Amino acid sequence: MQSLSWLNLAFRWLFITGLGYYIMTLLQWYHYSVFRILTKHHKMRWHGIYFLLPLGVFILSYAFKMPFVFDFFCGVIQMPMLIVWAKRNDKPLVFTPRVKRFFIFLLLFLILHEILNIELVPLNGISLALGYLCLFIFVLSASLIFEKVLSRRYLQTAKDKIASLKNLKVIAITGSFGKTSTKNFLLQILQTTFNAHASPKSVNTLLGLANDINQNLDDKSEIYIAEAGARNKGDIKEITRLIEPHLAVIAEVGEQHLEYFKTLENICETKAELLDSKRLEKAFCYSVEKIKPYAPKDSPLIDVSSLVKNIQSTLKGTSFEIFIDSVWERFETKVLGEFSAYNIASAILIAKHLGLETERIKRLVLELNPIAHRLQLLEVNQKIIIDDSFNGNLKGMLEGIRLASLHQGRKVIVTPGLVESNTESNEALAQKIDGVFDVAIITGELNSKTIASKLKTPQKILLKDKAQLENILQATTIQGDLILFANDAPNYI
Repeated sequence: MQSLSWLNLAFRWLFITGLGYYIMTLLQWYHYSVFRILTKHHKMRWHGIYFLLPLGVFILSYAFKMPFVFDFFCGVIQMPMLIVWAKRNDKPLVFTPRVKRFFIFLLLFLILHEILNIELVPLNGISLALGYLCLFIFVLSASLIFEKVLSRRYLQTAKDKIASLKNLKVIAITGSFGKTSTKNFLLQILQTTFNAHASPKSVNTLLGLANDINQNLDDKSEIYIAEAGARNKGDIKEITRLIEPHLAVIAEVGEQHLEYFKTLENICETKAELLDSKRLEKAFCYSVEKIKPYAPKDSPLIDVSSLVKNIQSTLKGTSFEIFIDSVWERFETKVLGEFSAYNIASAILIAKHLGLETERIKRLVLELNPIAHRLQLLEVNQKIIIDDSFNGNLKGMLEGIRLASLHQGRKVIVTPGLVESNTESNEALAQKIDGVFDVAIITGELNSKTIASKLKTPQKILLKDKAQLENILQATTIQGDLILFANDAPNYI
């Protein structure tokens, strides 16, 4: 009986740890927002399979004094299913310090729970099950509160550091899309002259930027380029208060993240929060007419779109003219895409503002490296690849389709469609796909029906599991084909 008791204990701990793993994975996906997990997750059935079902079996098994039923379920069903789920996720849980702290808290309170259960009030049956449930809720809540307090300390430390670096010029970039590309182009140009640092990869949240500032800026830093993202009104304002940028870029503003903001007006108003900086010198905007109604009075707005003309973009590169020092100057780059001209133009204008000579900037623009996964041209096994998997907006995806149409051979597109957008945009995307491609591989479930219903010409392949994509491509493509990867959504979409 003693061995069975220990076995019951082991399964109870496994069960609680499994719930913790599932919840922490989703919290990490949704930037630790419980609200977004409950309202925005696209596969709600997962909550039932990996959380509610195990919880129900656990409570009912102990309520009817049949713990062996729960032990069997946990060992044979719950844990194997969770392991398979975790392995199939293309965004598995990353054991960051925050995640490690949660599991340490969980372990400590599990030990404390067992000690109290033995020494004070022995629990059994339904009371034992509910005790574990209360423990889990308490640890999760305590962890979220603790991290909130800790984040305030991180934020204050970062704010103090920014204020102390008197020679640091801060540049902030926001927009519905084009943020990361603009940031990377600007960094490539400025780091040839200044000690410049940019927020890494796609880090664009308040806490992500605070962590970057605390870890990577020092007395030698001259330029800090920060990407500012948002899911709610006020998100950009918080970032603005943290870094107080001298220069701002508001890239293309569109219906990206409409799922969160509901209206384009809300998106524009949120992006305009970047203009609230107390030390703002200039703000370079792609769509001044969208931003101006929400901008503070006398904001130093510069209309980038009016300063760029004669854009030509092919599979070999892009050229355009930009108005600098009262003269139209021509620039060339290996970077693909008409919209890239505006991203690069913003970088050029900021470089000029910071004192770089035009001819030098021209050479640097010509040497710009394309950003990985953003209209990146590759050749693999004698097939042309346009990797645009990090581009998730309609305008950018349509440009990828236009570039693909320039290829003379067969064309294949792999796409989940537009995420965090609307049905009309996905239908517009499908219509453009229909006129260009020979094969359309639609990944995921979110938009598969909408897009497939509008495709008449190409061969349609609906792919729920991206693990099969490589085999599908081997079976459907030949040498000389062009394959466009347009957007990429994780498995939980």
